[in-house]
Amino acid sequence: MRSDARQNRDRVLAAARDEFTAHGAAASLNKIAQRAGVGPGTLYRHFPSAQALLVAIITEDVAALVDHGRELLGHPSPGEALRIWLRAVAVHATAMRGLVATELLGADPALAECHDRIRAVAGELSERAGVRDDVDDLLAVVSAVAWASERLPGDPGRLDRLLTLVTRGLP
Repeated sequence: MRSDARQNRDRVLAAARDEFTAHGAAASLNKIAQRAGVGPGTLYRHFPSAQALLVAIITEDVAALVDHGRELLGHPSPGEALRIWLRAVAVHATAMRGLVATELLGADPALAECHDRIRAVAGELSERAGVRDDVDDLLAVVSAVAWASERLPGDPGRLDRLLTLVTRGLP
C-alpha cells in the first residue's frame, strides 16, 4: 500500500473509532469520511461498509488486547495478571457503545478468529492463575459486567467495583 493510501486508511480508522464511540450503530459513514478529511470514495475503497470498518477496528483492538495478555503471562502474580487482563477485556467490550461485543457474536470469520484469540489468552492466564472455571463462562461474566457498567455511565467506578466482586476469589 502506498504511504498516502496507508495514511488515509489510518485516518479513516481513527475517525471511525471516534464516530462509533460517540454514536454507536448510528454512526454516519459520511461523517467518518469528513472527520478523516477524505472523500466518500476513499472511505468506501478501503471499507465498503460500516461492518468492514468495525471488523478492522475490532481486529486492531483485539491484537493489542492479546499482546497485553501475553505480556501479563510474565507478571509475578498470576492472579493479579488475570485481574488486570479481565479489566482490559471489560473495557474492550464497552468500546464503541457495545458494538464490539455485538459484532464479536456475528458470523464474520475475522471476528470469530478475534474471539478465539481472546479465549486462548484467557485460557493461558486462567490456567497460570489456577482458575479451573470454564473460560467461556469467565468471559461471559466479564462481558455482563461490562454491559452493566455501561448502563450507568455517570458512575465511572462501577466497572471496577463489579470486577472486584467477580474476581474476589482469584489467587
